[in-house]
This record gives sequence, structure tokens and C-alpha cells, in this order.
Amino acid sequence: MTVGAEGRGVAIVGINYPPERTGIAPYTGALARGLAARGCDVTVATAQPHYPEWHIHEGYHRWRGDELDRGVQVHRRLHLVPEHPQGMARLMSELSFGGRVSLDGHIGHPDVLLLVSPALFATALLEMRARLMNRGTKVVVWVQDLYGKGVAETAGGGAVEKMMRAVEGRVLRAADRVVVIHDHFRETISREYGVDPEKIAVVRNWTHLAAHEPIDRAAARAAMGWGQEAVLLHAGNMGVKQGLDHVVKAARVAAERGEDLRFVMVGDGGERAKLEELAKGVDNLEFVDPLDDEPFRQALAAADALLVHEAPGVSEMAVPSKLTSYFDAGRPVIAATDPFGITADEVRAAEAGVVVQSGDPGALVTAAVRLGADRSRADALGANGRAYRERVLSEAAAVDAFAAVLGIKDRRRNPPEMAATLPFPDRRAPRTAPAAMPPKVA
Repeated sequence: MTVGAEGRGVAIVGINYPPERTGIAPYTGALARGLAARGCDVTVATAQPHYPEWHIHEGYHRWRGDELDRGVQVHRRLHLVPEHPQGMARLMSELSFGGRVSLDGHIGHPDVLLLVSPALFATALLEMRARLMNRGTKVVVWVQDLYGKGVAETAGGGAVEKMMRAVEGRVLRAADRVVVIHDHFRETISREYGVDPEKIAVVRNWTHLAAHEPIDRAAARAAMGWGQEAVLLHAGNMGVKQGLDHVVKAARVAAERGEDLRFVMVGDGGERAKLEELAKGVDNLEFVDPLDDEPFRQALAAADALLVHEAPGVSEMAVPSKLTSYFDAGRPVIAATDPFGITADEVRAAEAGVVVQSGDPGALVTAAVRLGADRSRADALGANGRAYRERVLSEAAAVDAFAAVLGIKDRRRNPPEMAATLPFPDRRAPRTAPAAMPPKVA
């Protein structure tokens, strides 16, 4: 397959896209721009920006909008944005997005249709549309989160989990190729959803922050208004799966112990209002609105440690996107999570921080205080994370790998060496059952 023939190329459908700063949007945007820079004809169908605040950003309250983003044709469509994005409200939101794109998304008849999940139900709807109307189009699903795992780990499973798994499994098995962001995801969808492992590719997420000179930490701390206290900073979405009520509890524990420790939460999300209410009277905890790239980078560099926090029980549903930016900052990471989960494995692989059990505020406070007091260890862990980011989480390498999966050849005049493009599996060929994966051992 030659992508770009007859001016068609790749259509990407994802509910999140820049100018959203956190979550999936920076990756979808960087991939689209990267493919366009490599000479591919790229079209994106997306929603009006609304994440992580879950309300439409100022200036985007339009039924439709079309723009050109660094060579990428972007078509935005207004969809239902719920105030509380859980359960049926989330389902209706995703279906409204999928319906709008199906009817009026300017997808056309691309060589490759890349569907980003989340949103799962929009992905299912658009995959079905492609099978009916675009038979020559190869469908690729890019999995950022696993819905079935998410329901099992945050809502306790039951009928909703069975429904999610059924839809998710059908979508992944029907795709011509599946791209996941971690080896754990590859094993899970092969073992639990019966997806042919030969059509699953792993392309790691990367840091979306551009290369930069070392940041003056003293100046950055002064700009943030921080003194000599140790600062533990959490950045990104404030949702259910983060379990940030335990961070509020940790701030109370630190105050009761008399520790000189400040907790900072940067970002927004569906749970922020509840967290702010819960944190009333907690003087060593502050909330900061989402920051642009440069102030965001400075805030991360100014902190003594960076926190990734997952609710108790969350283990394999997602790889927190914030880790790529954390590693880039060169500061140590504290992961409050399942010690045997994906996030803990990633922090250990980078040798970039420490892991404590999620839901144990006392352990979190102890880890933060110890790192704040041991500057040499903190600096060494931060340097390890930075090295891991440069070695493993390079944007250029990731986009090259994605281009190979999509079958795209780099058409720049003097392209750097990149991986050979990969043929799509023949859907007509008989498939063998995937090999059973051994159970995870705690």
C-alpha cells in the first residue's frame, strides 16, 4: 500500500487534539504534524477542545471549525461535553462525537484510518462505518487506555465491565493493526481479547516538550513563590483514576507531623472542585491552573519531587502520560500506585524514582520527606529519568516507528534513516490463536 497516493493519505480521528495541553492531545497532535512533515497527506477529525476541564475552551463554542495546523487539515466538530464525565454521560459524549464525525467529519476515503481510543465508542462507530463505506481503507486503532481494565479497576467490574470488554475486544480484533503504548498492553489484549499478536505493534509515548537548555531551579522556585520547603508536585488530569483524595489526606498527615512539605497540584479535571472542597483548611496544599509549556516545564524543574498517583486498585488500565514530561524535567518521581502495576514497572525501568503503595498517605509523606532531604539521591534519580527520556522516549523515533506501522515512506529530501515500513496483515489469511500468556506473579 502506498500512503498518499491520489492525495488521500491518513485520516486520524481522536476526540482530543491541541490546544489541549494534557492527556492524549499532545501525542495525537505531534503524530499528525510529524507525519505531515514526512510528506504524508494528513487529515484530523477531532472535537472542540474541552479537556481536562470538561467544558469547551473559550473561543471554540462553534458547531464546526476547520483549520490548518502545520500542514495538517484539522476539522473540529462540537459534541456533547458532560459536566461529570462518568457512566452514561461519558457514553453519550463519545457517541455524539462519533456520530458527528461519521456524518460531517471530512474523513473522505483515506488509505489509512487511524482511530484513537479513548474514545472507545466513537472508535467502534467509525470502525463500523469504514467497513461499510471505505472497504479499501486500512483501519488502525491506537490504544492509549484500556476501558475494560479501567472499569474493573475503578468501578469494580460487573455488567458494565463485561459490556466494555465485549465492545473493546470486537474493535481490536476487527482492526487491521493495533498500536499500543506499552508491552503490558500488548500482552493483555492478546491474552484477554484474543487479538492476533502479529498485528499488534508497540510504539511508546514520548515527551511532548521540545528540547531545552537546563533550567535555573532557583529562579523557577522564586517564580512559583516557593521557599526552602520540600515541594511535591502532581501535574495533569484530576480524575477518578488518579485517586487524589489520598494526596489531600497526605497533606494533612504532613501538617500533623510538622513536616516542611508543600503539595502542589497543577492542572484541572472532573474531580478538581471536590478536591478543593476536601482540601479546605489544608495550608500546605495549593492548586495551580493548567500552565503553558514553558511555565509548566519550569514548575516541574522547580519541584523537589514529581508525583504520579493512581487510585488504589488501578494497575494496568493506562500508562500515565505525565511520566514522559516528568522524566524530561530531570526531577525524581514518586509513584503512589500498585507496586506490581505498569506505572511502577516504568519508574523502575527508568531508575527514576521510588514506588509507594497507593492509598497509604503516611508512606507518601515519608518518601517525599526523604527525597527532599537527600538532594544527591534526588538529583541522581532525576538524571536517570532524563537519560531514559532521551534513550527511549524520543519523539522523532516514535513518529518514525508509527510511520513504519502505517506503511508511510519519508518523502523529505534528505530523510534520516528510519525503520522499514511494515505490511498490513492479510485479513483473508487464516489466523492462529494467540499463545497463552503466563499469569502475572506478584
